[in-house]
Amino acid sequence: MGMKKNIEDYVRSIPDFPEPGIIFRDVTSILQDADGLHLAIDLLQEKLVGLDFDLIVGPESRGFIFGVPVAYNLHKPFIPIRKKGKLPGETVSVEYDLEYGKGVLEIHKDAIKPGDRVVIIDDLMATGGTNQAMIKLVESLGGTVVKTIFLMELLGLEGRKKLVGYDVESVIAYPGK
Repeated sequence: MGMKKNIEDYVRSIPDFPEPGIIFRDVTSILQDADGLHLAIDLLQEKLVGLDFDLIVGPESRGFIFGVPVAYNLHKPFIPIRKKGKLPGETVSVEYDLEYGKGVLEIHKDAIKPGDRVVIIDDLMATGGTNQAMIKLVESLGGTVVKTIFLMELLGLEGRKKLVGYDVESVIAYPGK
């Protein structure tokens, strides 16, 4: 048995991708290691200990990867938030700003009931725009976002400024962007 690794040890950092001066934090290197995957799910789940909530939502695709195992372990429903046109039932949608242009996210209208206490799980907080859009979707259906958790956060992009007033936690916080 070697030394127990930290979750940070499983993240491959790729310099100058997608452009010079940026360090890309690769989540797939966590997923492709059984111990890394196990640790990531455990650490996300730890952030929910003692929290009263009804369901977990997460965006495609990496929010699904991390949200579903936590929902499964805690015996909670998982509600997918998807890009426009992917969900078959009646949806509500929200438009949000991407780096270049706009995106649209959708959720099934019947997935959240008024008064539901909702946790959002995603892999990465960068500018916070996607998370802000998901909060709007949840609240438009009468849900309350009681916590939002990320595996990784890029502190230099100051995403928390968009999420003031919400309980936001990340497992790994990187300085810079």
